Amino acid sequence: MNFRHAATAFLTISLSLMACTRDVPRGASTTVRVDDFGDTIPATLRAQRIVSLSPVTTELLFALGAGARVVGRTHWDSYPAEARAVPDVGNGMQPNIEAVLGARPDVVVLYASASNRAAARRLRQAGITTISLHQDRTEDFRRAAMFLGLAIGDSARGAILGDRVLGEIRAVRTSSTSLNGVAGKHPTIFWHIWDAPVFTIGSASYLDELVAAAGAQNIFGDRAESAPQVSLEEVVKRDPDYVLAGPTSAPKLLVNPAWRAVRAVREGRVLVVDTALVGRPGIRMGEAARRIRALLDSAAAASPRTTNAVKR
Repeated sequence: MNFRHAATAFLTISLSLMACTRDVPRGASTTVRVDDFGDTIPATLRAQRIVSLSPVTTELLFALGAGARVVGRTHWDSYPAEARAVPDVGNGMQPNIEAVLGARPDVVVLYASASNRAAARRLRQAGITTISLHQDRTEDFRRAAMFLGLAIGDSARGAILGDRVLGEIRAVRTSSTSLNGVAGKHPTIFWHIWDAPVFTIGSASYLDELVAAAGAQNIFGDRAESAPQVSLEEVVKRDPDYVLAGPTSAPKLLVNPAWRAVRAVREGRVLVVDTALVGRPGIRMGEAARRIRALLDSAAAASPRTTNAVKR
């Protein structure tokens, strides 16, 4: 698995293909539904046996009360705990079609990346309904919730769940109009995703939205990609107030001589994020935004130097 696929599995960060229909009405069964590959979903669909090839949609299906209908999942689906009892059919990107068909699904839900187009086509040729959805931005979650709600015959529940999660994110944003009591002053962050080469988050990622909701500013928010490759020299030049990193990579950054060129690393301002929580744009995005905000608040309160950096 190359970096692009690994990063997708971890953070579900990927390509930004535009949907053919961005809004799915909450209304009647006569609604024509078109997914993000342009495939039409039968208006009468009532999925009974679902293979979910994305951790985000697996979480969603369980939250919608349809966990008993999920008959296949990927290696990466670990939430909720009940999902681990569902048979593992392998990777979600370029999936094993034979393994998926072996679960005898009537519906397969895929992540709408270019590398999954062939899989969707083969499954449809085998007579299986596929639903291919983007999961890059927070609004994509609401749309996925509505799509899956319609697919299982509970459109109202899908709409309510989508609105609830986006409402939680908005609530964090509302409470984050200022940090440290300094209106209009927001700490800047660099989100470390990968080394050699260095990858971070751009404006097409839901993580950029969660950082903004938490009251901070992504130093590479001007990059249009979900996961842009950047240079260490660029990070040094943009001089973030904090570096956010996972529990495995954070200790390595602090002792890496090359990364000590970054002032925030040199001064110990590396904040450890819970990758299991923030790593996918799913039903816990509101909690993820609150945790990021709490990390920033705690770091600022603990270090006068950090507070001064935020206020500069």
